[in-house]
Amino acid sequence: MRKWVTRKLGNEIDFLTGFPFKSVGYLNEGIKLLRGDNIAQGKLSWGDAKMWPISEQKAYKIFELQESDVVLAMDRPWIDAGLKYAAISKYDLPCLLVQRTARLRGKDHLDTKFLKYVIGGPQFTQYIQYITTGSIVPHISGEQIKDFSLQLPPLDIQKKIAAVLTALDAKIDCNNRINAELEAMAKTLYDYWFVQFNFPDHNGKPYKSSGGKMVYNSTLKRQIPAGWESAPLSEWIAYDKTGDWGKESIEGNYTLQVECIRGTDINGLNGTGAIAAPTRFILKKNKGKILVPFDFVIEISGGSPTQSTGRMAFILPETIKRFAYPIICSNFCKAIYLKDNSYFFNFAYEWQSAYDNKILFGWEGKTSGIKNLLFNAFVSKYIVCKPPQKFAQRFFEFVSPLQIKKQKLLQENETLEALRDWLLPMLMNGQVAVV
Repeated sequence: MRKWVTRKLGNEIDFLTGFPFKSVGYLNEGIKLLRGDNIAQGKLSWGDAKMWPISEQKAYKIFELQESDVVLAMDRPWIDAGLKYAAISKYDLPCLLVQRTARLRGKDHLDTKFLKYVIGGPQFTQYIQYITTGSIVPHISGEQIKDFSLQLPPLDIQKKIAAVLTALDAKIDCNNRINAELEAMAKTLYDYWFVQFNFPDHNGKPYKSSGGKMVYNSTLKRQIPAGWESAPLSEWIAYDKTGDWGKESIEGNYTLQVECIRGTDINGLNGTGAIAAPTRFILKKNKGKILVPFDFVIEISGGSPTQSTGRMAFILPETIKRFAYPIICSNFCKAIYLKDNSYFFNFAYEWQSAYDNKILFGWEGKTSGIKNLLFNAFVSKYIVCKPPQKFAQRFFEFVSPLQIKKQKLLQENETLEALRDWLLPMLMNGQVAVV
């Protein structure tokens, strides 16, 4: 093996932290500002991106990010799912770096794509965990980042290692984009049929746009298609089951091994985050709490000042295949099952709409500082438009293959991520050679 050398990270990178932005009047359009909140485990999320005026771009050009730049959160750099780092892709541009976020760009002897895997590797993540300080707001400094010692192979070997790992990440990224399109298709049809009421009439034409009869519903205080009903969500639900936490290891009668879905895992079930469901052991008599296809999992405790309780995920047979053991939800969640699974996806999108529109903030209480969803009150009083079963069934038949495909791609991603994470440390220490 050709010689690898030990170098301080700071000598091999162009390092930059962002500019203060607290006084910015945020816009709905412009250049995205990259904050620590936008960085997850190797990924970026722009769902709540803050924007900077395009007219100011020239003055802040030094803070413009480039494709393949590595970014790292300096406040709360470590979260449950892992290190808060990512590499910039062409889909993220243009964007500007802001305070308490670092940009790392490789110099001549350090390939920037290779740098991403240095930062994502176990040695650097363990180093960050060790050096993080601050009890209220955990943080790291630029000098601490630059003080990290790395093993550096020759540049051509760096590029080969990066190429192997990048190929795996590219496939994962492709699957994620496919899943985003699948979700968009389902959501578009839901809005067209059940919000705009342009489901197919008996002639196959859009109902409302073609003059279909609409009647005023005094409960909803709006017009809905003739023959449709209004009903609280509770009328859709057959039963619910509480979560469980069990024991960390086999103890007495706690012998049934399960994986436990927490509120923090719900986004991962939906494909927008990581799943780190712990393995637990529950009483065999509680096996009725095991999740089954067509269950919903709803977070009933947690949230934050900017995030309500009530995050939701649904369980398909393909979801269960993503786990090695039966799955339950934690005691901070609740599982529900519907009376008629024809309405399964209608219920899912009704609930998600309420969550996205921040309606659930109005149905929260507090116990010992923890927010709790007033679940029974919400489902019994939140009234929605309920379509006839035949339209719900047609929607189910359209959406089901899309969601099955989505879950299969998520399972494939988890396999690819496991392969990448297995290869990464061996490639980075030269244990496995590339040719």
